[in-house]
Amino acid sequence: TRGFAPLRIADFQEVLGEPTVALTKLRELCFSGIPFDGGLRCLCWKILLNYLPLEKALWSSLLKKQRDLYSQFLKEMIIQPGIAKANLGVAREDVTLEDHPLNPNPDSRWNTYFKDNEVLLQIDKDVRRLYPDMAFFQRPTDYPCLLILDPQNEFETLRRRVEQTTLKSQTVARNRSGVTNVSSPLKTTPSSLNEYEVLPNGCEAHWEVVERILFIYAKLNPGIAYVQGMNEIVGPLYYTFATDPNSEWKEHAEADTFFCFTNLMAEIRDNFIKSLDDSQCGITYKMEKVYSTLKEKDVELYLKLQEQNIKPQFFAFRWLTLLLSQEFLLPDVIRIWDSLFADDKRFDFLLLVCCAMLTLIRDQLLEGDFTLNMRLLQDYPISDVHLILKKAKELQDSK
Repeated sequence: TRGFAPLRIADFQEVLGEPTVALTKLRELCFSGIPFDGGLRCLCWKILLNYLPLEKALWSSLLKKQRDLYSQFLKEMIIQPGIAKANLGVAREDVTLEDHPLNPNPDSRWNTYFKDNEVLLQIDKDVRRLYPDMAFFQRPTDYPCLLILDPQNEFETLRRRVEQTTLKSQTVARNRSGVTNVSSPLKTTPSSLNEYEVLPNGCEAHWEVVERILFIYAKLNPGIAYVQGMNEIVGPLYYTFATDPNSEWKEHAEADTFFCFTNLMAEIRDNFIKSLDDSQCGITYKMEKVYSTLKEKDVELYLKLQEQNIKPQFFAFRWLTLLLSQEFLLPDVIRIWDSLFADDKRFDFLLLVCCAMLTLIRDQLLEGDFTLNMRLLQDYPISDVHLILKKAKELQDSK
């Protein structure tokens, strides 16, 4: 998105300046890439992900309402049972009377607390490794969550909760097959989490904010809770909002990311639900669709992959489930997402992008054997996303 012509920025400003945003026009503009300038991308994503309505007059009241609601979630879900202090206007209960850590009652708040810790440990493991090739997620945020880090209250942060939890990691080894290794060779992970500097009291790193967003999402959506890979969906959203040049918006990156993530997950959550894998809305169906589209566009390449028994789940599972967030560097992922969010058929274009990725390396795939081809597909060699998107658009237009 570097070097956007002033004219193009003016086109965006014109559409966004109307009392009611013309969605079709906005989609068209966003599809070709959104400028970062002036927070245009952050604003467009919020509209495309149905967080902001098209009527501009409603924006400020809606944002206030949603951000207050998010503060409510923080109060209810992050603060450990029995930790609220009297000076908060909440009389501290004597937890030993009704409820205590060994209470076998399934409704016990302690029972919930320990169950939550299992989910939290999995989230923690994944968010600490977010984009290790970038320093951003390890850096302190400009707007630490005062509600939680207020020294007056001594609330337990999620990080402290993880440190104090002695649960064995086996309890969280409930990975879905195929998602166990969702990181691609592109990402190198520091060998030990101790390499991350510990921030002073009152500060928190960006990864901790992402952890909170995922934890609250898991609490509010117990049917799906947290599945490994969701961290890769929140990462680019949060990064985009937390680097918004407009500080008024940037300050609320956490709440805004939470609601945009929730809306996005409402559209793609079926990919994460194992019991739906083979249904029409599940991931298997979508992976097959990549191959049936490829068959239409390039039958020779399709037959070659079939003949080598290269199944789409070997590579397309990760491509589709994580919206390509693991295949490219973060700025390129963000550019791809401009087009994906702008797609009015909601992620049909993603199938074409996957096909474009296959056809762009067709010569290598046609010559390669199974091992070589698997390596190509699991560590995709082309890094020019503009070329890929251009090819996907050609495939779309050739229908």
